[in-house]
Amino acid sequence: MADNKRDIVVMTPQEGIGGIRIADDVVGVIAGMAATEVPGVAGMSGGIGGGIAEMLGRKNLSKGVKVEVGEKEAAVDLFVIVEYGVRIPDVASQIQMNVKRAIEGMTGLSVVEVNVHVQGVAFANTEQKEEETNRVR
Repeated sequence: MADNKRDIVVMTPQEGIGGIRIADDVVGVIAGMAATEVPGVAGMSGGIGGGIAEMLGRKNLSKGVKVEVGEKEAAVDLFVIVEYGVRIPDVASQIQMNVKRAIEGMTGLSVVEVNVHVQGVAFANTEQKEEETNRVR
């Protein structure tokens, strides 16, 4: 039924009426938004292939997200940058729960796994503040 590999088909409760197509990118945006809502997440990482943690803003919510979607299930890989000082296992666990809840609630898909890859740590702007303080003196 799916003409495009980037689309998934979820059948409506009444067979024969038709299908619902949800693009992989839609699931990716849902996952990215749910991940960035978690306290301690500085942003998504765009450097999946090169290993360079390039921080992306809220405009590219599906970047830093890899989604594999079947007809009834989805698996998600998230590449994130966390804030300095947070407990990484706690933040990663919260990301997993938040992403799973958001995808299942909005799409009806069953999320079988949410893998969190921490690509970097973002430091507070203390260095910039120190430089500005030193200039003022």
